[in-house]
Amino acid sequence: MTMSRSNSGANRRLDLPDCFRRLSPYIEDSLDDWLPEEGDITRDLARSMRYSVFSGGKRVRPVLTLLASEVISGDFRPALPAACAVEFIHSYSLIHDDLPCMDDDDLRRGKPTNHRVFGEAMAVLAGDALQSLAFEVVSDDRAGYSARQVRDMLAGLARACGARGMVGGQARDIDGRSEDLDSLSRLHSMKTGALFRASLDLGAVTAGAVCEQRSLFRQYADGFGLAFQITDDILDVVGDPEKTGRYAGSDEEGDRRTYPALVGLDASRELASRAVESGMQALRGLHGETRELREILEFVLRREG
Repeated sequence: MTMSRSNSGANRRLDLPDCFRRLSPYIEDSLDDWLPEEGDITRDLARSMRYSVFSGGKRVRPVLTLLASEVISGDFRPALPAACAVEFIHSYSLIHDDLPCMDDDDLRRGKPTNHRVFGEAMAVLAGDALQSLAFEVVSDDRAGYSARQVRDMLAGLARACGARGMVGGQARDIDGRSEDLDSLSRLHSMKTGALFRASLDLGAVTAGAVCEQRSLFRQYADGFGLAFQITDDILDVVGDPEKTGRYAGSDEEGDRRTYPALVGLDASRELASRAVESGMQALRGLHGETRELREILEFVLRREG
């Protein structure tokens, strides 16, 4: 049972950069190949996992993984398993973020959230399974990575989704102590930015990047992640629910800490622009073809969903 084509029109409606249309078919097919089928595991678990993975996401993180590989080596294909691992981690995090014990959201990308369709217990299990699958993919012999590459990628994924990454950021969010700009930025550097850093770093690792190149990709990721989060917060205030796939004002209703709530819309837009410039500066230090990474940064400032 494959659900990967059910939302193929969503990316076109959002006027994404051309690299998304170029790379998305490879990503969709690879995700489908790595996900277990109903015959391999219980039907509801397989459906729950596929429901969230193929729910119409833009595939920003796996696209970044592939582009990082392509900048260094000229070839994105070796990074496809790593790109899938990143997307599985992302999908797991969204399932768990939406749970009643977390953000308690009913909609994700305009569709009922996983726990609303499959129940809370199955949603938790699907998220757990997707997280485990990410680590399985990069260490699988079929991925073709060296022992050193596997070690670096496993460590990067673990950092991104652990106590110093997404989980730690979510804990800070629940703790409710992000009442100034520095603490809010720290929260999102962990909760959102950590996986962007891992996305680019995994792509760089698959291409044999050296330390200096990986450092520049991390700088790019930090700028991208901050701009992405700020514009996400802005869209919650002024975005069209038809394009964002969620209710307008859901952050305020949920009493979530956001950049517009803290510094206002105009200052938030200025912060996002500065973050994009920081990412652009990092790209100037790389010697490969970085045009598409520049386009993605520019897209962050004008995205509508």
